Amino acid sequence: MSQNVNQPASKRLADYRAPAFLIPELSLSFRLVPTATIVTACSRVVRNGAHNEPLVLDGEDLELLEASINGQSVAVQQQPGKLLLETDLDEFELTLVTRINPQDNSTLEGLYMSDGAYCTQCEAEGFRRITYFLDRPDVLAKYNVRIEAPVAFKYLLSNGNKVDSGELEDGWHYACWQDPFPKPSYLFALVAGDMDLLEDSFCTVSGRNVKLQVFVDKGNLHKAHHAMASLKKAMAWDEHRFGLEYDLDIYMIVAVDFFNMGAMENKGLNIFNTKYVLADEQSATDDDFHGIESVIGHEYFHNWTGDRVTCRDWFQLSLKEGLTVFRDQEFSSDVGSRPVNRIHAIKVIKNQQFAEDAGPMSHPIRPEEVIEMNNFYTVTVYNKGAEVIRMMHTLLGEEGFQAGMKLYFARHDGQAVTCDDFVQAMQDASGKDLTQFRRWYSQAGTPQVSVTDSFDTDAGIYRLQLTQNTPQRPGEPAKLPLHIPFSLELLDCQGNTLLNEVLDFTEAEQAFEFTGIHTPVVPSLLQDFSAPVRLDYQFTVEQLLVLMAHASSEVARWEASVTLFSQAVWKNVARLQQQQGMVLDNRIIDGFRGVILSDGLDHALAAEILKMPSVSTLMEQVSEVALDALLCARDYVVDSIATACEEEVLARYQVLHNIDDAGSRAFGNALLTLLARGADGHEALLERQFYHATNMTEALGALSAAVEGNSDCRDALLAAFEQRWNKVPLVMDKWFSLQANINAPDVLQRLQQLQQHPAFSMGNPNRVRALLGTFAAANVAQFHRADGAGYRFMTEIIKQLNSSNPQVAARIITPLIQFGKLDAQRQQQIRQCLQQLLALPDLSRDLYEKVTKALQA
Repeated sequence: MSQNVNQPASKRLADYRAPAFLIPELSLSFRLVPTATIVTACSRVVRNGAHNEPLVLDGEDLELLEASINGQSVAVQQQPGKLLLETDLDEFELTLVTRINPQDNSTLEGLYMSDGAYCTQCEAEGFRRITYFLDRPDVLAKYNVRIEAPVAFKYLLSNGNKVDSGELEDGWHYACWQDPFPKPSYLFALVAGDMDLLEDSFCTVSGRNVKLQVFVDKGNLHKAHHAMASLKKAMAWDEHRFGLEYDLDIYMIVAVDFFNMGAMENKGLNIFNTKYVLADEQSATDDDFHGIESVIGHEYFHNWTGDRVTCRDWFQLSLKEGLTVFRDQEFSSDVGSRPVNRIHAIKVIKNQQFAEDAGPMSHPIRPEEVIEMNNFYTVTVYNKGAEVIRMMHTLLGEEGFQAGMKLYFARHDGQAVTCDDFVQAMQDASGKDLTQFRRWYSQAGTPQVSVTDSFDTDAGIYRLQLTQNTPQRPGEPAKLPLHIPFSLELLDCQGNTLLNEVLDFTEAEQAFEFTGIHTPVVPSLLQDFSAPVRLDYQFTVEQLLVLMAHASSEVARWEASVTLFSQAVWKNVARLQQQQGMVLDNRIIDGFRGVILSDGLDHALAAEILKMPSVSTLMEQVSEVALDALLCARDYVVDSIATACEEEVLARYQVLHNIDDAGSRAFGNALLTLLARGADGHEALLERQFYHATNMTEALGALSAAVEGNSDCRDALLAAFEQRWNKVPLVMDKWFSLQANINAPDVLQRLQQLQQHPAFSMGNPNRVRALLGTFAAANVAQFHRADGAGYRFMTEIIKQLNSSNPQVAARIITPLIQFGKLDAQRQQQIRQCLQQLLALPDLSRDLYEKVTKALQA
């Protein structure tokens, strides 16, 4: 295998050392000029213990102008990415003056410009692009910040509370900010620009009045009200559910269009991607409104789980992210539909996280080794991390979990700590031994739980045999049994509940007996997805139909529908491989017909059931996939259900179309998609809903159905949508994503043309993710086309992004490195593409790590 000449070194958790110096106080002064911003950093530096090591600071793309200790110029040694200072002083004031170029900073890390405004992104290691510093999360400082800029930049913002502002000469002005809480450098933020401002306030539980501000681009003020309402809802919820009150005088949110992430929880000054702030009914869907509420909540909840208590090192990232994802999931569930929110969380685990576990970037939620920290902002760290927190909550109960949270804050407020510190607080507060449970933090991979059962009619005993196994990869230590909370409901064949409890599954093999059972049992296993594991149990069609209709958990009903559909697809894959015709059991059709006709089923849940599992979801159910047969079999099953139930779908759709709530709109759109795939195609209905839509959910629902059904009206509707929304970037992202999802041989030519569209920019991560990321991740048929053209197309895109924005390149490469389940021809084509990337002389650390691991797998 050819090698990149600059092979980055790995960092290991085992090599962690406490910092040789601490910086408890930092004063920053910015003189903002687009291509030549001057940053003056004055630090109080304290030697940490007795040693004679030099002070080694991190820095990238900085021009050092001055360096002094206690006011005296000092000689420094500059190395790639480092600044070394020799001193025998135990405490001193270090002043560094640097010059940076925000305008040309296309990485969108550190200080950069977004549509004419200055903004920052410092997590994970972006602060080193602002000034030389100990850019690591266990160095906590109190920040004083002075910002100077021309008065055209009306708002000058930073962390904490504003303590001073005023006019300067030559049309400049200044603002000074003071953050009273020590924080690591990754939580620093600065914004300077002329924006529209929405203001409100929130009275905390102790009676303090907090000023709330949401800043958005000019002309978008009417789209900021939902974000403000979501913030107030999150603040009230955190006080009520967790007893956590906000601690500053002001809380600010700034929306920027050029942003690598969704949002960032900088203390008191959250910087958001516009995608998670701007919304009104005309331009945003119900899902957008929900996403904004969730992400606003997530970043606010970080104020305690991430800011007040932060992570000691980046290997502990799940300490703050897994916990805060759990908290935002609970927030969304408490203020919305708990079953639907749980289903959305499960989909992320089964569709994306299981794929990550099976791919070359597999890692535990607390990784052991990393080349580029940006690569570990993953669904494993975030979403599997949240599932681990959820399992802890299941084991301890709400009361025990809340006691653990209170002890955690009492012990560690103002500190940078580890995942072990969190688990220890939970254990100490609850008295529950979590020794075995800790393995979830250190073992990579998806556990597989196999289930067999038997029923002794005469004795009235139902027996359940559970076996767990986590696949071991070369070089990994032996995988030990995990503590798995296994939720179980037993029903009789009429759907009556016989038993409902959570089993403590702790051994490699473990048997459970249930007495007093005198009727055949239908088991609902791993109910509500009580642990992030693969479940292997041979459900019969009859059992699944009982669960779909009668399981006490609505999530279990949805799970049963997924299993029923999946079984039908895989049976037809096998028939195709045996050169037999495809067939579909009428009982399966009747099962989905029952969902369509049910009056008692929640509309939002019905919508989730009728969104049949995607090809990507199905691929994660097997270790090897015959992709062409899978694509054909899935289409056959969906189209057969749509055609067989067409009359019922049409009748239900016509009733629902006049009900104005989010659940009914979701159900109606799912039904319309089935109509578009049915024998008739119902183009008149697609056009009627599209042209008469009173909100974006209905308009986009019709357009999406036309794309999925490959309807004749598709291109006309796409053109009409573009004509109306071509000046609204976030709406055009939806349009780009739909174009990328078109399953047609000419889609690559379409994508090439769309890259020249006036609304598209390779420099904007939102546009890139919408058009190109969607193609690679969602358009399975065309990305994985047999001639390899989809792989070659994405390789050229990644080459472009490697030089401009390596973080985005490393995100959208994911489908290209998860190729282990594909046939030999496709694997070889992908390997050739990855070899091209590896040969790039300027291959970024972000890509190098993923490409090399994929080629070694």
